[in-house]
Amino acid sequence: MRVLFVHKTFPGQFVHLAARLAAQPGVAVLALGDIRFLQQSAGWLQANRIHAIGYEFNEDDRQADAAVFERRSRAVEGAARQLRDKGLQPDLIFAHASWGEAVYLKQVFERAKLILYCEWFYNAPAFADDAIDLSVLHDAEVRQEHNARIIAALEVADAGWAPTPWQRAQFPAEYQPKIAVIHDGVDTDVVTPPTEPRAPSLVTFATRHLEPARGFHIFMRALPELQRLRPEARVVIAGSAEAAYGNAAGGGQTHRSLLLRELDGRIDLSRVSFVGVLPYLEYLDLLRRSAVHIYATYPFVLSWSFVEALAAGCLIVGSRTPPVTEVLRDGENGLLYDYGSPDDLAARVDAALARSDADSIRANARRTAVERYDRKRVCLPAQLRLIQQVLNA
Repeated sequence: MRVLFVHKTFPGQFVHLAARLAAQPGVAVLALGDIRFLQQSAGWLQANRIHAIGYEFNEDDRQADAAVFERRSRAVEGAARQLRDKGLQPDLIFAHASWGEAVYLKQVFERAKLILYCEWFYNAPAFADDAIDLSVLHDAEVRQEHNARIIAALEVADAGWAPTPWQRAQFPAEYQPKIAVIHDGVDTDVVTPPTEPRAPSLVTFATRHLEPARGFHIFMRALPELQRLRPEARVVIAGSAEAAYGNAAGGGQTHRSLLLRELDGRIDLSRVSFVGVLPYLEYLDLLRRSAVHIYATYPFVLSWSFVEALAAGCLIVGSRTPPVTEVLRDGENGLLYDYGSPDDLAARVDAALARSDADSIRANARRTAVERYDRKRVCLPAQLRLIQQVLNA
């Protein structure tokens, strides 16, 4: 069987599935991605015996308009035609639905089955909350073009999967029967609770990028009250200062710099550490030392870091937003605060540090990760079953 993965930053969300398929006898795996990003994965590609072809695309499409989406679609189509002309005919194609890469693949490889990774669809009713500003994520034109490309890909796809039920529910109802719910999963044999006592009063916030889409602004505005309530608390913040999922701060600033200016004189920075992007094992060590871990997000894609925090048995204080509330049950496997309220967040963290049942909540968090999100035993087997269903159909 020949399998083609199409993802601009390959391997991306396909990292574990591609490696699993490449290790199977009789399966040849090829990848097609933006050449700039493929160069960063050369060692991983070689180690997994995956041959990758890069397509040329030199524009930053984080704020893409219709023309940019179309150019990426056509760049991928051109590269796919070159592969076809060299004799490649994949039996199965995986593609991320969001950037236009999948739109013309079935026109090139007509006999191949196409499975889409359906990460996100901008569904305005999901943001019907005064605390939620949809423009934080992307401008209206970008959201419209993002959705249009996904619909074009879903029209020709044979199947897809979304990581969570809530993410699936954002897609138009007529396409949801095509979309299974399968999380990417975490390795719960690697991401484990600590064997040593946690650091007392250590409050952690860890996300890939420090931006409003991940509630960073609410967390920062909660710090003055949290430090008043808990003068002994130590706060560690991990993540890049650059924006990714939403709009940049603009003016050469970052959201971090703007918030530090806004809160100047109100936060004791001697008790706050910004540690940047940590190597993975150091990041896991931070989760294991955490007494209370904050996870915040707009109604948006659920982070891998959230599931890793569950697996590490963190006492999570999470935002009361749909991606979180379909997993966290308040007082059972985590605690919830009202998104948009820094004071409520501070109060919930203060209460969490005093809870006598914290270890029970942590154990339930770990159990949730193992039962629902274990990569090897739950998620990868579900992805392989979906492949078999599509091929059999």
